[in-house]
Amino acid sequence: MKITVIGAGAIGGNLAAKLSTAGHDVQVADARGPEAIRAEVLESGARATDLAHAVQGRDVIVLAIPFGVAGSWPACSPRSPPRRSSSTPRTTIRSLVGRSMLWTTARSSVWNAKQLGRPVVKAWNAALAETQRTKGVPAGTPGRLAIPVAGDSEEARRVAMQLVEDTGFDPYDAGTLADSWRQQPNSPAYCTELTLDELPAALAAADRAKDAAIRDSLPERIAALGANPTVDDVVEMNRAAHR
Repeated sequence: MKITVIGAGAIGGNLAAKLSTAGHDVQVADARGPEAIRAEVLESGARATDLAHAVQGRDVIVLAIPFGVAGSWPACSPRSPPRRSSSTPRTTIRSLVGRSMLWTTARSSVWNAKQLGRPVVKAWNAALAETQRTKGVPAGTPGRLAIPVAGDSEEARRVAMQLVEDTGFDPYDAGTLADSWRQQPNSPAYCTELTLDELPAALAAADRAKDAAIRDSLPERIAALGANPTVDDVVEMNRAAHR
């Protein structure tokens, strides 16, 4: 599959490397230019490209950038009415990254789908970058972690779920974008490293009021972790907030 990853930070870089290793034709674009893309991102065969040509002739676009930026980037903006063609990607996958997007909502995902004019899927947002980088394993491995995938298009969800599989995680169909608030920050399913058996209950347990209270306590909980928390420390912090 021809894939472009826009955004070469921790999550975008992870995905570009993993999808390239899985055999996909991967391009990576970044606002800072092709020269800013780290060498390790390209070691598995992904190629650096500029934003102006990032989406032409591609099957899937993975946006590893803040929500508010997507509609304003030339490479992400719809150039024509949404339709399948050689120059219009059939799927856009949203992977949320960065502190600036910590409190984004499902409503934002729906807004972005309208702005982009293409099917949008939310995936990989509910796993820490280090979890994505180090804890992907082959299908069938006991304890394999799961990642929720939400989107309004069944075809686009199916494509995204296969790509989640290719990065070493069990995909879980989490429904529509309107339901994706259940995999937002501070929810029981967010960055808590759950298996496919555990994830459905965590998504069902999401509660807007409770999750908002957990969000408000985040600065105190982060401060309690100390100066150099590990990924396991952060995951345990997130789990403990829902006990």
